[in-house]
Amino acid sequence: MSVILVTGSYDHEIRFWEAWSGICSRTIARGGESGQVNRLAISPDKRFLAAAIHKKVNIYDIANPSSQPIVTFEGHTGNITSVCFHTEGKWLVTGSEDGTIKIWDLRSSTVHRNYDNEAPVNDVIVHPNQGELISCDQAGRLKQWDLSENICTHELTPAGDTPMRSISLASDGSCLVAGNVKGKCFVWKINEERSDLPRFQAVTKFQAHNKYLTRLLLSPDTKYLATCSADTTVKVWSLSPTYEFKLEKVLQGHQRWVWDCAFSADSAYLVTASSDHTARLWEMASGETVRQYNGHHKAAVCCALHDGAG
Repeated sequence: MSVILVTGSYDHEIRFWEAWSGICSRTIARGGESGQVNRLAISPDKRFLAAAIHKKVNIYDIANPSSQPIVTFEGHTGNITSVCFHTEGKWLVTGSEDGTIKIWDLRSSTVHRNYDNEAPVNDVIVHPNQGELISCDQAGRLKQWDLSENICTHELTPAGDTPMRSISLASDGSCLVAGNVKGKCFVWKINEERSDLPRFQAVTKFQAHNKYLTRLLLSPDTKYLATCSADTTVKVWSLSPTYEFKLEKVLQGHQRWVWDCAFSADSAYLVTASSDHTARLWEMASGETVRQYNGHHKAAVCCALHDGAG
């Protein structure tokens, strides 16, 4: 499969789609198993799909048509809000409303590390250097966790206790963007730990949406930022080398909240998932919907796309 496009929904189903035809090629129905699908992640080698389902994570073999997961990670006591793979695909990181961040070993299926964040975690990402995690939480904090030292090394609170909803890192590790529930975005330049400059240097902030911000994501080429919102739109912002953000396009078409988004490897397309039960494929150059994915019976709240090299 050269292009893997997956969506998850409150209808408990996980669907694989043919990106260009819009046809649903596979449904993981999870019969008899309860729990909504919160987040999805595809492993870098395209072999596995991680699905955060309520308090657990199911790992599916993408090449195997079985609806049974090959392994299930259980240990969180609250809703899992984020899931992502380490570059080498050897481990997986999860963040949860239970206030913890856990690292799972995919080979032994055990918890490798457990970090106590002390507040519900809304998003976690792995730094491109693979040696750090960055998280954001319901208490309004961003934290950097050092994987070798096993500690929190930096903490930011850019807007007091306003909950921080989503974070994204430039693919080269040069900047960090975070969005809070009030639709405001904050941007930091990331300096080398060895330099005399602060690790996170605040460079700008701007109001992206007037309603709830659900997700933000920097494009792989780091030229654009996509912001998703309760206002039914996705906004596309261009990013200059001096960290100036300019609104380029407003992607309009979804009828209800937009929950999640994923860029294609070449940054030319964006996939979005919405409460209107659909997912859409947008062409970045035109800002138009080029494909709509219909099939979920309830809100589509998460999506994952991997069309790069396995």
